Amino acid sequence: MKYLIVGAGLFGAVFAHEAAKRGHEVTVIERRDHIAGNIYTKEVAGIQVHQYGAHIFHTSNDQVWQYVQQFAKFNRYTNSPVANYHGKLYNLPFNMNTFYQMWGVTTPEEAQAKIAEQRQEMAGKTSQNLEEQAISLIGRDIYEKLIKGYTEKQWGRKATELPAFIIKRLPVRLTFDNNYFNDAYQGIPIGGYTAMVAKMFDDPKITVNLNTNFFGNKENYLKDYDRIIYTGMIDQFFDYELGELEYRSLRFETEELATGNYQGNAVMNYTDRETPYTRIIEHKHFEFGKGDPNKTIITKEYPADWKRGNEPYYPVNNDRNNDLYQKYQELAKKQPKVLFGGRLGQYKYYNMDQVIAAALDCVKEE
Repeated sequence: MKYLIVGAGLFGAVFAHEAAKRGHEVTVIERRDHIAGNIYTKEVAGIQVHQYGAHIFHTSNDQVWQYVQQFAKFNRYTNSPVANYHGKLYNLPFNMNTFYQMWGVTTPEEAQAKIAEQRQEMAGKTSQNLEEQAISLIGRDIYEKLIKGYTEKQWGRKATELPAFIIKRLPVRLTFDNNYFNDAYQGIPIGGYTAMVAKMFDDPKITVNLNTNFFGNKENYLKDYDRIIYTGMIDQFFDYELGELEYRSLRFETEELATGNYQGNAVMNYTDRETPYTRIIEHKHFEFGKGDPNKTIITKEYPADWKRGNEPYYPVNNDRNNDLYQKYQELAKKQPKVLFGGRLGQYKYYNMDQVIAAALDCVKEE
């Protein structure tokens, strides 16, 4: 069969690799000038720069972990972000280091007592919004310093206007453990994600065409190919005929600095409302100090409203958008040639391992 895959990101790369392995002809088209989608990495001064924000691979899915080993060796990077609130630093996720920095408590018992005391503000009340939900889980001090400003920047609205379900739970550890993820496996591909995705495409049955817009030739593509795997925005595929789904966008400012070490950590979150960016990424720390010892690359990440023409980074999965997506899914069922996949095609906030798992499920169904 002749497959057309729209988008050279992780979902499309997994599907392309599997289809070619089974003998099918695969053409991949990508509107950008590079493969790997938002996990694209580019080497600058010997440093693998994550061009579209920090991407740390983590999973507890044994099948997915074994799958990615075919295409890359992973280092032992452990995600341990630090929060900066008006110049004061706190460890994340919330753990005994955080509680000591916040309140001076030194034992789990003292920490539990302080959290319980802080939560009393919401005793007997039902949380009506994100602010109340956060306070009911962790108390006002941590909410005000480490959640409120960051979340309001991320979503572009006040915490009192955000639904409570966005924070269903918060990770609280009564140990001195700064490892952000609980997953069994974690790391970053040595040499970057672009090299990993390139290996997925390394098959004579796969042709990759960059700088190619699906919508510039949509009708011919639908006619000329047996099957299309579409990983773009599902509402755009249907020309927004039922209305626009909401997305959040991001803007990045990347600088090369004449210093070997700018902040001492890969990810520094800025949790106050006044700082316009949500975090600074120092890329060389993803690979244990590789690269030019006298240079570093940092990226400031600014959340932004999405409008047509902007890059959509993640869906806004509230009730209104989820209902609209279900209606688009009904339209999708009337496209027998087309499968919709990935974060934008399936309108889900996927982690990388979930994208791979969803692609492999799609391969099985196919």
